[in-house]
Amino acid sequence: MDPRLRFYRVSPTVLRAGAPCTVRIEPLFEHVTTPDGASLDTVVAEKDTRRRCVVDVKRKGGVLEVSFTPATEQEYEVIVTATRGDETVRREEFALYALEADLYELRPWKGDFHIHSNRSDGRETPAYVAAACRRIGLDFMALTDHRQYEPSLEARDAFAQVATDLRTFPGEEVHPPDNPVHIVNFGGTRSINAMFADPAVYESEIEAVEAVLDVELPPSEKRTFASCVWVFDRIREADGIGVLCHPYWITGDAYNISEPLQAAFYARCPFDALEIVGGFYRHQMESNALAVARWQEERSKGRRMPVVGVSDAHGCERGELFGWYYSIVFAPTPDFADVRRAVLDERCVAVEAVEGEFPRLYGPFRLVKFAYFLLREIFPLHDELCAEEGRWMREFLAGEAHAPNRLVALQGRTLALYNRLWGGG
Repeated sequence: MDPRLRFYRVSPTVLRAGAPCTVRIEPLFEHVTTPDGASLDTVVAEKDTRRRCVVDVKRKGGVLEVSFTPATEQEYEVIVTATRGDETVRREEFALYALEADLYELRPWKGDFHIHSNRSDGRETPAYVAAACRRIGLDFMALTDHRQYEPSLEARDAFAQVATDLRTFPGEEVHPPDNPVHIVNFGGTRSINAMFADPAVYESEIEAVEAVLDVELPPSEKRTFASCVWVFDRIREADGIGVLCHPYWITGDAYNISEPLQAAFYARCPFDALEIVGGFYRHQMESNALAVARWQEERSKGRRMPVVGVSDAHGCERGELFGWYYSIVFAPTPDFADVRRAVLDERCVAVEAVEGEFPRLYGPFRLVKFAYFLLREIFPLHDELCAEEGRWMREFLAGEAHAPNRLVALQGRTLALYNRLWGGG
């Protein structure tokens, strides 16, 4: 974390474009207070246009109050210089961001749409995975074990009797019979895998879908496409989000989804969201790069295609994948209905933040630009609060008697942080 975020309390840092505001800059420790006898000069600069804003500055005790009107949606920089005579004795820069009303009313929530437990091929229990997700700063998640819906309910129910701000949703990774395509049912109210229990019914319904499909594919691939369309339709009927998984995953000596099938997917877009990054180790990054390039090409053709980033992690303590990939959703709350609406409306950014590398973000440019600000200026504070809550969730699972009371005391802190940084909304 940038020490500046610890040394000062700046609020608000997210502003409404076109509305007058007063930003309070409060030094929290003696070593960052204005030296005796020094005078202050304060400048607010627009990052996009490089113009300087008209400001009114007041000092109340040790607190600096900077009033101005941010003209447009962009990042702003407050530069405070303390001088004594001709000598500069301190210079600090503080970042702000102004948003248009539609985005200003929303909040950024971090989540993982695809992750596994030891109920399929992961390492830890469902409840442990949920606690670990909070520990790394996630606001929502769904366990999506292979062919199993129940582990996601286990993760959710493990914390039903204690206070936690993590939203834990149902989910599963769906594997239709004789279909190599992987699909995530995120948040659906029922299991899709369970619907394969009667093969005769499933086959008859797939045949009905295939009969009306207007796609040119080899017979075997047309059936696969029909199966996928059926699955995505069933997920929507269950009020879930249907995610097309790792489109350029290499299994054996070929891509998991053939090129003719890829073309059909992008032409018809039967899915709700595309898993654009996630689940790949350093030596497999080509798969993510290809998914990104294909998404960009399809977008250039005018196709709407919401994207998500996912870890697809099979272990939370392995030092890889978990925390490398996730999503930022812009929604009023992290409740499922708001998350679902945000994804469908393309208010989601996929994050590729491989350890030791500069983070790469994918989504609508406006959101990506703001999200980079969030990574620098807000998420370090948010994640620190989440980490403490996640640790006590883990202690609760380990039987620590004081954990329930600690979790009650920690509840609501991330929302309170957002309220302060957005100036109460």
